[in-house]
Amino acid sequence: MEQEDTRPETPTSSAREVREVTTTPHTSEVHRTVAPRAEMDHVDSVAYDPYEGRRIAAIRLQQLVYWVFGLIEGLIVIRLVLKALGANPAAGFSQFIYGITAPLVAPFIGLFSNPAYQGSLLELGSIVGLIVYALVAWLIARLVWILMGETRSAIHTHATQIDSHV
Repeated sequence: MEQEDTRPETPTSSAREVREVTTTPHTSEVHRTVAPRAEMDHVDSVAYDPYEGRRIAAIRLQQLVYWVFGLIEGLIVIRLVLKALGANPAAGFSQFIYGITAPLVAPFIGLFSNPAYQGSLLELGSIVGLIVYALVAWLIARLVWILMGETRSAIHTHATQIDSHV
């Protein structure tokens, strides 16, 4: 037995290699031993926000407010287009839209004189109504957030770490 060769661990390898070389006059034998990985980490993490339910409820209520006011504004826009294009007021669809939107635009009718041209009418009261309803929707949504929304972020985290050294 002549020599023993031990090579240092390279920084890029994850295992240590040890070489043992035995030489006799007629044969050469190499034994290779690979050391197992030095360590293994396992981390579990669980996060929970206790205010999430309240925040989601506030967001859903805000969405409902915006949906209702979006529907109101959509109907008023249809009324505005029908009046501007001079739709037949005796037609079933226009009667339906005018009947639904009449109480919605009633507070704003008469604020300004409505310009008319060959059967077309630009209802400026409807335009004012669109602006007022958009502002009211935004104010109600903000009020909902102030009363119900939760801006606190208290995330509770539980972490488990397992280190195994071999």
